[in-house]
Amino acid sequence: MVNHGDVERTAVLTPPLSLDGESRADYRAPNLLQRILGLLRNVRPGSELTNFQLPPLFNIPKSQLQCFGESVYSTREDMLSRCCRAESPLERLTSVVAWSISTLRPLIFGVAPYNPILGETHHVSRGNLNVLVEQVSHHPPVSALHATDDREELEMIWCQHPVPRFYGTSVETEVHGKRQLKLLGLGETYVMNSPKLLIRFLPVPGVDWVGNVRITCQETGLGAELCYRGPSLIGRNRRSIKGKIIDLSSSKTLYEVDGHWDSTVTVKDVSNGKQKVIYNAAEIISGLKTPQVKDSKGVSWSESAMVWSEVSRGILSKDWDKAREAKRAVEEEQRELKKERDSRGQTWVPKHFTVSCNNENGWDCSPIEKLVPSAPMHVPFDC
Repeated sequence: MVNHGDVERTAVLTPPLSLDGESRADYRAPNLLQRILGLLRNVRPGSELTNFQLPPLFNIPKSQLQCFGESVYSTREDMLSRCCRAESPLERLTSVVAWSISTLRPLIFGVAPYNPILGETHHVSRGNLNVLVEQVSHHPPVSALHATDDREELEMIWCQHPVPRFYGTSVETEVHGKRQLKLLGLGETYVMNSPKLLIRFLPVPGVDWVGNVRITCQETGLGAELCYRGPSLIGRNRRSIKGKIIDLSSSKTLYEVDGHWDSTVTVKDVSNGKQKVIYNAAEIISGLKTPQVKDSKGVSWSESAMVWSEVSRGILSKDWDKAREAKRAVEEEQRELKKERDSRGQTWVPKHFTVSCNNENGWDCSPIEKLVPSAPMHVPFDC
């Protein structure tokens, strides 16, 4: 519980996005497709939707920062430890590919998380893995993630800058920003990008991850090229993934990758034809546990679950008037804070990251602290 001025709030935490997410979405309003198309009727195709504001009717009860963090700390098996403990460079690259697939979660058509406010944070621990996310820019929206695990000697630094565009019958979001997974004990850094998010309205509504992902490790000379595909017009190849693990110096294919990221993914050794399953979504991203508050006094006022608590309560109870008023209050407070900064000539500075941006490399976010501290919110150990 946190006091902010004369307001007292408690954090509202909801289950992570997972393989069984659709069955949990009982707070959705009816006729969402018709309502969405009505919202977009005056938007020109090709328009960027970065500043497009959704009413709570179209929100899930969590922030985009929480979804970003969940992709790292919410798994039933410890995929990151597998990356650290694999014996050979090829096994480690294969484990990193499997882990990168686990960061993708099935999204729910017709609803989206809240757009984070400037300075919003999300801080959660799972075992020895401590994850901290901060909204380091609002216009444009940029989120920075830092995660560390002392025991496994690993570090993660991600920068995420989504750019959504409307194309008449769909919205496509390109996710800019570099993602690094560092296995510190081995001196290896794996650099990767993110696939695009595709929301289709017609002919068949749906949400998919699509596009190409490249993972490279300069220290081992190995990499992976993956292609995520959405369904065809007749519904085939839904959530499929194809690709290869290669020797970067020669571009020689070592393993072929094939499967569906919401079911199973296999690799085939091209030298002998042997196949093995490297990822099983039902075992990794189903039945995920909701984080729990272990230290209520340690929860920051900037924590996502605090910032949006009243909005989430309204959505969960389907009290849309309450949710709308609470969301308006959050947005109005941000406008007032910006006015105060502008009147004083102040520039907002992130608390946990240093941020730079240039036209060639885009946004770069570097953590200020070497280690992420243990969080006041923890994922249960039986997750």
